[in-house]
Amino acid sequence: MKPAIRNAWTVWAVGLLVYLVAVFHRSSLAVAGLAAADRFDITASQLATFTMLQLAVYAAMQVPVGLLVDRYGSRTVLLCGTVLLTVAQAGFALADSYAAGLVARIFVGVGDAMTFICVLRLVSSWFPARRIPLVTQLTGTLGQLGAVVAAVPMTWALGNLGWTRAYLVAASVGVFLAVAVLVLLHDSPTHRNLRGPSLSLAEVRQSLSASWAHPGTRLGFWMHFSTQFSATALSLLWGYPFFVKGEHQSSATAGLLLTLMVLAVMASGPVLGWLVGRHPWHRSTMVLTIVSAIVVVWTAVLSWPGHAPTALLVVLVLVVGVGGPASMIGFDVGRTSNPKERFASASGIINQGGFIASLVLVISIGLVLDWRTPGSGTGYTPSAFRWAMSTQYLIWALGLSQVYRYRQQARRVIDRRALEEGARAAA
Repeated sequence: MKPAIRNAWTVWAVGLLVYLVAVFHRSSLAVAGLAAADRFDITASQLATFTMLQLAVYAAMQVPVGLLVDRYGSRTVLLCGTVLLTVAQAGFALADSYAAGLVARIFVGVGDAMTFICVLRLVSSWFPARRIPLVTQLTGTLGQLGAVVAAVPMTWALGNLGWTRAYLVAASVGVFLAVAVLVLLHDSPTHRNLRGPSLSLAEVRQSLSASWAHPGTRLGFWMHFSTQFSATALSLLWGYPFFVKGEHQSSATAGLLLTLMVLAVMASGPVLGWLVGRHPWHRSTMVLTIVSAIVVVWTAVLSWPGHAPTALLVVLVLVVGVGGPASMIGFDVGRTSNPKERFASASGIINQGGFIASLVLVISIGLVLDWRTPGSGTGYTPSAFRWAMSTQYLIWALGLSQVYRYRQQARRVIDRRALEEGARAAA
């Protein structure tokens, strides 16, 4: 293996580990939802607020983080994110009140937001163009191992170590990662720390406006919006309660179903990366097909008389899991639609899509559960969960209509550009 390629994989591995741990911290509340409700003595809406704030902060930080990466480089921003995640998760471990827990989860969201865009920028800086779609998918896919660790080992840790010790052990991993970033990570093959030009506020607005004005960026945004929110809501908070309370599965089976969803993410990611590399003109068709399949399977589960059979729930998590890697297709559309100097900020715009949709869904599920559940506490009924999960259809309708709309506009831009280039060549 050539030294430059070997160094690229080393840098990517460090960035991937940071992202993996960020996904773990993001997902660690999924199996702790019922424990958190008891620890802080809160309702479903208040429990959803933990994830709501975390996702809101994550989404709100995407554009500022993209601008920071374009200005200061991935290494600096990734190091700051790692330190912030470590401190925030330790604070969540020690929180003994609802307010303190909320503050900790807000800063978990901030630190989490400072990871993925950095890794995407590293991939685009270190790898040749033909490998970028595959390595991008591998990043999103392998990063979901953090959710696996959150699903099964975190369940064990909470049961055997208790809340505080479990979360403190999880937070301690960040110390080692910060050292790895300092020692091993470089922004590019030629620069340890890559700095972009300083931009005025007017120039920042102009750059963001130029990115958003391109229909390819908008198409990437709505692709991301439409694909991942179902998997995100299940993995971050509502999957475990839905399977246990809504479908009367055991705790072990619920944990296994969440793990299978992550495995579906990992198995489908490289396949989608290969397909995108081979068929870049069919990226929106891939997204529309995948989202349609997710809608069909959810409809089968929610319309099933009584509790859905376990086999159907397995199909559900496998199909929904593919939505995670499918959201990565939006970044590839954004990458090919914008110049390199706007790549991180365009990626930040696109990355907002799925997390805005996830935020809306997490809040909606909590509100509907409280509305449909008598009294207070966590005594959710299967009927309440069916009402709550049905709110996804409104989000799918909006997302799919916008994907179809902007893929038409993006194709017209591409066709017009091809005609202009043909005219110049003829002249």
